[in-house]
Amino acid sequence: MKAIQFSAYGGPEKASLVECEPPIPTERQLLIEVEAISINPIDWKLYGGGLRWIKPMRFPSTPCFDFAGVVKTVGSGVETYKAGERVFGMLPMNGFGAAAESIAVDSDLVSRMPEGLSFADAAGIPLAGMTALQALRDQGKLQANQRLLVIGAAGGVGHYAIQIGKALKAHVTGVCSTRNIDRVRELGADEVLDYTDPGFTPPAEAFDLIFDAVANKALTYWQPALKSQATYVSTLPSPALILDTMVRTLLMSRQRVKLVMVKPRRKDLDYLAGLAHQGQLKTLIDQVYPLSEFGAALEKSKQGRAQGKIIVAIKADHS
Repeated sequence: MKAIQFSAYGGPEKASLVECEPPIPTERQLLIEVEAISINPIDWKLYGGGLRWIKPMRFPSTPCFDFAGVVKTVGSGVETYKAGERVFGMLPMNGFGAAAESIAVDSDLVSRMPEGLSFADAAGIPLAGMTALQALRDQGKLQANQRLLVIGAAGGVGHYAIQIGKALKAHVTGVCSTRNIDRVRELGADEVLDYTDPGFTPPAEAFDLIFDAVANKALTYWQPALKSQATYVSTLPSPALILDTMVRTLLMSRQRVKLVMVKPRRKDLDYLAGLAHQGQLKTLIDQVYPLSEFGAALEKSKQGRAQGKIIVAIKADHS
């Protein structure tokens, strides 16, 4: 089978399309023929070496976590799936390797795709969608009628957060650039703030929860926008943010600072699949690349200007 493999730390120049042996699933795994995968910032951060202090890599190594495809073989201990079913999911953080024609994955890390959802749309959901869900519901404890601010509202994680926030019946405000305002409104945001406006200032004490999906500004920049008993959740565990979390805990501050580190869970995939089936969750796709252009897809993600998700089609027909 064909797969992408990194030979060492570095950029796309270290990645090659190679022939390798297909995986053999265990009794509790599924063998999945992959139709599409998605690129997430964690992919190029891991292989660029920026996170080696958290997760050192061994080479050669196949990247990526998100996948959508068709079940080809079912392990003897699996009763919930059958061959031919269309599924999507996320490999665990210690088990990346989705950028391949076939993968073996534990059955509790996948969910059935809703009818009418394309492989490209489904492949975009798992890591980014579960990150947004776990940030809002689990870390932020978002409740109906609360006010939510999503920073990076047009990005891979942020555009799902807008939609999940609305599904949780919150009042949602998105922060994005001028070119994305209409898109974010179409996703359901009640209000949209343009951070490129020279006069932009976060409204004071306006939000019960701020979800920062880009973390390109210090917490102190957004803190005035939090209500007195509110929560700030970030996707990036920077040393400064970790220190701030500890200090606030020691000072017993009523404003809470949380970090979200996504955990792949079938029940969360099922929830997101349900939202997609009901038309409450759509994947905004920036671009679809063939597997042979994996390096270009990785570079596009590194630029940080993608609108929604970057998808890699393992086959020419990824519908």
